[in-house]
Amino acid sequence: MPRNNVMKKTTENKSEKILIGKIVNAVGLKGEVKVYNYSDSPEIYEETPAIYVDDTLMEVRSVRMQKNMVVLGLVGINDRTAAEKAKGSELFVTEADLPELPEGEYYVRDLIGMEAILEDGSHLGTLTDVIQNTAQDIFEIETDEGKQVLVPRVPAFVLDIDLESRRVTLRLIEGMLD
Repeated sequence: MPRNNVMKKTTENKSEKILIGKIVNAVGLKGEVKVYNYSDSPEIYEETPAIYVDDTLMEVRSVRMQKNMVVLGLVGINDRTAAEKAKGSELFVTEADLPELPEGEYYVRDLIGMEAILEDGSHLGTLTDVIQNTAQDIFEIETDEGKQVLVPRVPAFVLDIDLESRRVTLRLIEGMLD
């Protein structure tokens, strides 16, 4: 599952802005910026001809990788001074810019807010987050009582994800609700 846990939907239109990264530093003297990438695929920067820097749409001039960071050249940021001023800016694309995913893969932003039900059909709560800094993704479910339940996203526990009905069906083992 792509690890773009900050890519959360706020509206239903195709022009909504989706957060994909943040400018963290200037690189060199020609206006390049170092980007902390929030998505799984740095290719999104190469495949999108223009991205929003905060609220300003800017053309992508160049893209390269430096270790695990994306280095961008943006039209309109042409020197180190301008690059340093952009530090802290958030980078967005529109939903229409997102690549299609293979079957069985989902954007985290599409999973947030889904109803979590148990395999017997009973309501458990709402999927509130997907934790991704572990060996497998972990679904964070908030029960109606305000309790937090963590469920590993493995076939033994996550039986079905139905985007159309906005439901995720889970199988829990003893102790998961404690």
